[in-house]
Amino acid sequence: MKKSEWSDREIEELLRQMPKVKDHRNPIDMNQNFPFKKRNAFPWLVPSIATAAAVFLCIILGTKFIGGPTSQLFQEKSLNEKSLNQQITLKKENIQPKDQTFSGSDNREPLKSSIYENEVRKGKVITYWIPDEQAQNIIPISTIVHNIKNKSRLDVFNEKMAQLNENEWGLDDFYPINADFNFNEKSGTVDVNVPADHEYGKGSSNELMFINIIKKDISSNSNVKKARLFTDGKPGIEFGNTGIKNEIMIQPERHHAYLFYYPNRHESPYLVPSIEPFENIRDAFKAMKKDRNGLKKSMHLKIKENELSIRNKVLYLPVERDSKIKNDQLTVFSYEALLLTAKEFGMEKVVITDAPIKQIGPFDLTKENKVPIAPNMRNIE
Repeated sequence: MKKSEWSDREIEELLRQMPKVKDHRNPIDMNQNFPFKKRNAFPWLVPSIATAAAVFLCIILGTKFIGGPTSQLFQEKSLNEKSLNQQITLKKENIQPKDQTFSGSDNREPLKSSIYENEVRKGKVITYWIPDEQAQNIIPISTIVHNIKNKSRLDVFNEKMAQLNENEWGLDDFYPINADFNFNEKSGTVDVNVPADHEYGKGSSNELMFINIIKKDISSNSNVKKARLFTDGKPGIEFGNTGIKNEIMIQPERHHAYLFYYPNRHESPYLVPSIEPFENIRDAFKAMKKDRNGLKKSMHLKIKENELSIRNKVLYLPVERDSKIKNDQLTVFSYEALLLTAKEFGMEKVVITDAPIKQIGPFDLTKENKVPIAPNMRNIE
């Protein structure tokens, strides 16, 4: 199209020279004389165009504002809040370092979770068996108590049970047990005396849990073979399903496989013995490779359980040639589960033969490693 040779000023001057035209009609009459259809056709068009134009302007102007100082202020505020939240989290973790959890990708030095002979010194190890929050498994929690003077282990057990932090550890709030525990030297038994208003006999689950925990607590902390039961000093405790029980036989439980239990809100697992025992250590190691009864597999080492050997209570356990053992926290937990399972079958030490690495956390794989004294160390003093 040919460009016009008229300038804007020339067109404006030409329009001024044209004769003026006047319409003397009333503007209202002019509006009413429009045909009906014309008057009502698309009444929304003009307002819609105006609205669209306004929105368009807002978008254009808003884009500028979004990238401006106001946006920067919000971004800085968000970053400051995030930094503050991180500081609060770190402070909370520093308040309770003993319960700090670890993930497999953690860059910190892997730590052991159980209690070992060189850590006990003059203290005494006490183990409490605590139900998980679903009351499906019973978790052993162990602690070292110092400065006990002439107190017996049972006396220490009674004193410390009120200091357990089950909720903090992700377990059921079971302790202190509503009962008195006393060692009867004459009969060589532990006497368990509950008040008349106890609730341990209400419901099969309460009854079973109470009896199992009494057995495990006494077995783990003494050599006593029998517990006598009393209610307000009178022989017997009445249970809803089994009736009145006067005594419980205590037998050490052995031949279990240790697996992982992950409590809610915690990354680190507890090392927990399986519910069922196994005929031999090979079957126990195989069981550690699978989830079972609410527990997760704990064997993350490629062991050759069918080629293991035992000499003088030392377990020699080879691993697969292509095994890639990582020096991380998960592997340390797995190795400790292996040590505890070996202890269940009478082993005192474990040797990993042909290990592809020399060290897993604090464990030197070029040497014999002693089995733990007790699992799942927690400080309560």
